[in-house]
Amino acid sequence: MIGYQYATLRLVPRVDREEFINVGVVLYAQDAGFLDAAWEVDDARASALCPTCDLDGVRAGLEQVRAVCRGEAGRGLPRFERAGQRFGWIVAPRSTVVQPGPVHGGLCADPATELERLLVCLVRAEAPTSPPQRRPRR
Repeated sequence: MIGYQYATLRLVPRVDREEFINVGVVLYAQDAGFLDAAWEVDDARASALCPTCDLDGVRAGLEQVRAVCRGEAGRGLPRFERAGQRFGWIVAPRSTVVQPGPVHGGLCADPATELERLLVCLVRAEAPTSPPQRRPRR
């Protein structure tokens, strides 16, 4: 098993209100040499949170996070040699429309598969397969 750390990426259109939806996940597995991000913006959910939000700008910001993960240079991106430095930069607190959530850890067999699993669990707003069970009133 491979140890990893991850953080969600949050869309926070109005920092003063502290309302957000998860739009991505960054996963770092040092022993596997893996650092990558996956994201998905649900336009309907984002527009419900903030009808005037620049979703193209949000997507561009998320692409920049992915580029930093992959060590790409240029376009104003920071230059870090090691993946751990890049992960640290990505998860540093900031007051922008796209913000990292807290860092969590786990174990997995394959970091790429785990990144996709976390995206499904933490970002996608899929309907539950069965309605929630209610307790009878007493």
